[in-house]
Amino acid sequence: MILITGGAGHLGNVLVRALLEKGEKVRVMVLPGEDLTSLEGLDCEIVEGNILYPDQLRRAMQGVDLVYHLAALVAITADKYDLMYRVNVEGTRNVIDACREMGVRRLVYTSSIHALEKPDKDATVDETLAFDQDNPTGLYDRTKAIASALVMDAAKEGLDAVVVLPTGVIGPYDYRRSEMGEMFLEWMQPTPSISTDGGYDFVDVRDVAEGHILAAERGRSGEAYLLSGTQVTVSGYRKLVQMAAGVRSPEIKLPGWFVILIAPLAELYYRLARLRPRVTKYAIETLQCNSRISSKKAQTELGYRHRPISETVADTARWWRENLKRIKPSLRTSST
Repeated sequence: MILITGGAGHLGNVLVRALLEKGEKVRVMVLPGEDLTSLEGLDCEIVEGNILYPDQLRRAMQGVDLVYHLAALVAITADKYDLMYRVNVEGTRNVIDACREMGVRRLVYTSSIHALEKPDKDATVDETLAFDQDNPTGLYDRTKAIASALVMDAAKEGLDAVVVLPTGVIGPYDYRRSEMGEMFLEWMQPTPSISTDGGYDFVDVRDVAEGHILAAERGRSGEAYLLSGTQVTVSGYRKLVQMAAGVRSPEIKLPGWFVILIAPLAELYYRLARLRPRVTKYAIETLQCNSRISSKKAQTELGYRHRPISETVADTARWWRENLKRIKPSLRTSST
């Protein structure tokens, strides 16, 4: 039996699908009352629980051989830091302890590219960079770095554990309309839409899910593996989306410095409107940072591969056309 925490999220539900296709028995731990639209029709076992409660984790891990720990909280405001720390750090510590107590064979932890130190602009981002546990700007980044270090320390102490670090995850099955999903949908419309300078490394959610499975099968305990995709500019990404959607509309390109300046007002608007934000200071700063990222280690050791971004964009546009009417915008800040 395989347990996935956070299995109803974007990456989580795609990982569930991939494992079921391989004939695996999958149990998904979800929060009480959580929206399970993404798991409808999938032959998996659902258990309610919260990673902040060790007894609930132990019950979920009964008879489990492998755990994929995806559950996390993403928050954009400083007032949510305490809760984010509890979920991302204390929750991960609880998962580690439960794995030990319940005799789980292997733990695969989903970290983030943002948990690593920020290198020089011309350097290549790879696994030689340390986890930045003192990140002064990215509160989410800091919690993921601390949690990643906890998993690595547990591996040194004997727990069979592997860490995977995806870059910017995009693709179909985005039932909760992620920030990138909202931008994708805006770009699909035949009306003027906004972009900015900069770019990032975007990777197909299906490739990240397969990377998790490969890490579970072939990864070395105590090692971290970057799962990257294709480096593309914001304008280039927008152009791909419009080609896939069969539309062509004017691009309103705003300079990054200006978007960062107005981001706090945009964040306030989306919070008051109870909508998932499309523009945040954190997101814009990410688009301006170094996105030269290497997945060579995962390719060599795991056999990891990623598909062309054009294929990802085409499949995503098709998925949105088929599913948009049944998916509503969400204010959820959880990635689970």
